[in-house]
Amino acid sequence: MSGRSIAQLRTEIEDSRTTLPEAVERYLEAAGKRTEVNAFTSLYGDQAHRDAEAIQKKIESGKAGRLAGAVMGIKDIISEKGKKVTCASRMLQPFEGVYDATVIEKLKKEDALFIGRTNMDEFGMGSSNENSVFGPARNPHDTTKVTGGSSGGSAAAVAAGFCNSALGSDTGGSIRQPSSFCGIVGLKPTYGRVSRYGLVAYASSFDSIGPLANTVEDTARILSVIAGRDKRDGTSADAPVPDYTKAVNNPDESLKIGIPDAFFGEGLDEEIRDKIMDTVKALESDGAKIVPIQLPNSKYAVATYYILATAEASSNLARYDGVRYGYRADIKKVKEQLRVEEEALREQLKKADKRLASDLESRLQNMDSALIRLYKQTRTEGFGTEVKRRIMLGTYVLSSGYYDAYYAKAQKIRRLIKDDYTRAFENVDVVVTPTSPTTAFDIGSKIDDPLQMYLNDIYTISANLAGICGINVPVGIHSDGLPIGMQFLGNTFQEEKILGAARLVERQYQADSVS
Repeated sequence: MSGRSIAQLRTEIEDSRTTLPEAVERYLEAAGKRTEVNAFTSLYGDQAHRDAEAIQKKIESGKAGRLAGAVMGIKDIISEKGKKVTCASRMLQPFEGVYDATVIEKLKKEDALFIGRTNMDEFGMGSSNENSVFGPARNPHDTTKVTGGSSGGSAAAVAAGFCNSALGSDTGGSIRQPSSFCGIVGLKPTYGRVSRYGLVAYASSFDSIGPLANTVEDTARILSVIAGRDKRDGTSADAPVPDYTKAVNNPDESLKIGIPDAFFGEGLDEEIRDKIMDTVKALESDGAKIVPIQLPNSKYAVATYYILATAEASSNLARYDGVRYGYRADIKKVKEQLRVEEEALREQLKKADKRLASDLESRLQNMDSALIRLYKQTRTEGFGTEVKRRIMLGTYVLSSGYYDAYYAKAQKIRRLIKDDYTRAFENVDVVVTPTSPTTAFDIGSKIDDPLQMYLNDIYTISANLAGICGINVPVGIHSDGLPIGMQFLGNTFQEEKILGAARLVERQYQADSVS
């Protein structure tokens, strides 16, 4: 958390110690010097300089918005008009946004400056940012390690000092887990707190847009701007939006903190466990009350998530057919392939006996049309391996004969997981858990083992299933030299509580770093 915050940069500009154009140039130079991190899919360059000049004049005239001084990366899954929205997929490489997402509109209105589009796992599907057509984003602390995913580019950009904040999206931990791996703060709001209008859908009942930054206060500043009801998003909540920075500036030290034993058992790195428990004990000595809680259905979270999320993905990604927009297979090659196949079958038919002839006739009659083959070829060429895997899983669990056995049962378990948290929050203000079972792992070490990769989200997934809010906050450095993060979970629309708790931890971490 050593990077410059939004507030610090704004103060330096107002005190004439620097200008926003100078700051933007430093960020762009930093990104240019460390291209191996691969945090961005594109940088705005000239436009960022023009925007910086305009915002600088607003600051000087006293008319700047709340986020003047925020230099932000935008995850390449959020629509910006006139900018490439690739989702790190070949399928959308040629596509440009035709409108601004609601969060983009709100940020622009408050004079946030966008410096570029950040790398990610394709369509948000991954836990390491290795599933990208642009190649993997690399952890700035050690470029042989992953950043985490799917918002790995956003996390790496902030941690490396290429910007002071970023937007990501979180479907099963995709903001919090890379924030933990990269040593920054990352917040997943309550489902419905922030409009999803303009977010390319992966799993619509799970997806949340949220901020990543160097400090808890910066995430609060950004959330205060992007939160709120949006008539263009029927799932956005009509709930009051508080000034979240107040919770950060005046955190409640007498919090009731719930600790679920199930989240601190087998599979968790011992150093991570010890660091989190030491942090909790320090909070307790300052006035917090520690309350053991039970979340009995959390053990089903990973299986439940990967049934429901893949089902939604298979439906959402059906729109990429090569006809309306995005990547399209070469229709001439498709037609030529069909012609060659048909001629080969007819040649075989001429020489076939009666038994084989019947089969060949059936194959000829049931050959794909050029349109159907175009669909298939486009999706085969346009989607990466992990996206195809999840589409197939989702299609399977929604298929006739399996819907009740998998999808319907998973929905029931989702309800039970939600009920577990509802009961827990009757007795506690926040729940503390690890964010990830390990620190960042080697690039390539898990890419061929999907199950092990999926288990990286074991501590974050349940928040998305329950629709509650969560935040990662750094708590130290592991003996392997990589950051350790811990997670606070809060009840629906209780972001103030997790922000306050995270601020208490941030104070401890800063004090320990100084000492």
